[in-house]
Amino acid sequence: MPSDNLETAKDFYKNKLGLDIKFDFSDKGMVAFKVGDNEPAIILRKEVSAKPAIWFTVENVRQAYEELKTKGVQFLIEPFEIMTDLSVEFTDPFGNKLGLTDYSKMPHVRGQKK
Repeated sequence: MPSDNLETAKDFYKNKLGLDIKFDFSDKGMVAFKVGDNEPAIILRKEVSAKPAIWFTVENVRQAYEELKTKGVQFLIEPFEIMTDLSVEFTDPFGNKLGLTDYSKMPHVRGQKK
């Protein structure tokens, strides 16, 4: 979700809503908050034009990207590197933003092994 001020966002989500920070990459324009004990998170980006998105965790972003391309999924961008490893975004037929991410750089997340 968009946020033009990550410090204000951190104050609201952490101190007012009581959510724990999942990761803080403020220097890269992004901070995420845990949603209970679940893998999904609320991710705020310092980008006012950002649209809410749902990202799915996959074993291998490049493999999933290639498989979905053969099925006609139109991606917004080629897979790109983030702190956990790779991600890629696409839209559904209605313009909703979806994404894929993996945790190859963080094998301890979700019990994955490198």
